[in-house]
Amino acid sequence: MKSHCYSHKAAHSIPPHTLTRLAREWLAEDTPNFDLAGVCVGSLEVEARLLCKTPHSVLAGSPFFTAVFTEVGCTVDWIYQEGAEIGQDAITLTAVVRGPARCLLLGERPALNCLARASGIATRCSQLQAMATTGGWHGEVAGTRKTTPGFRLVEKYAMLVGGVSMHRQDLSGMVMLKDNHVWASGSITQAVKAARSVCGFSSKIEVECRSAEEGREAAAAGADIVMLDNFQPQELHVAANALKKEFPTLLIEASGGVTLENLVMYLSPHVDIISLGCITQGCPVVDFSLKVQKPLVHSSLEE
Repeated sequence: MKSHCYSHKAAHSIPPHTLTRLAREWLAEDTPNFDLAGVCVGSLEVEARLLCKTPHSVLAGSPFFTAVFTEVGCTVDWIYQEGAEIGQDAITLTAVVRGPARCLLLGERPALNCLARASGIATRCSQLQAMATTGGWHGEVAGTRKTTPGFRLVEKYAMLVGGVSMHRQDLSGMVMLKDNHVWASGSITQAVKAARSVCGFSSKIEVECRSAEEGREAAAAGADIVMLDNFQPQELHVAANALKKEFPTLLIEASGGVTLENLVMYLSPHVDIISLGCITQGCPVVDFSLKVQKPLVHSSLEE
């Protein structure tokens, strides 16, 4: 067995103090005061088996899972590495957790929540990336900011494990001028000018556009990326081709209405990025459960 499963390079992007902080927040949310059920099990050392019940899933979230159990004095031995595809069996032993019974049960739900959600997102990302690769497309599949409040870091991390781009992590990561920014400022040109005056050379500017004409205005104003939003596939191909001819260094993103079922229709040599809200919204989780093994020798509960 492996003592950890952090072989995936994305795991090294999470600072240890961030893992500790998140684990403590999740544990405090789940057990803000007394753990009355802990009286039933005490601190007898037990072993629990982590079982995956969703075949062909990508394992993601092990650093968070391990961090939660570390906080409550338990250890985790992983059988599968982070980013690995869990096999085709209906039930697959994925890891073994050991520690005092009441502590292990304190960490169970927060740890499983992280693993189930992260693995679900990574699995969907892996499917999307495989479709893009099979289609011969060389752009980037990307997520969005449509994430669960307070859980963005986990979900963005899962995108990396699944092989897609996180896109910007937050409003500070890149300037994206959406329709409301443009309407409030008066025009695309004015909005880009105002944004450039404060973001300088170190941040890219992206503009959400509803037509090829808006995309042309954004590019001429100095935008680095034009998002063609809610275009039908054929409209997208025509607009992207025209913009690339006029502005060869412009990055073009397609977004809006793209799903797992229709992604291949949006693949184009003139489109650099395709972002999908369905990576996080409505994404199914991977079914994990933690089963405590019955002790061979029963002993009295410790006080």
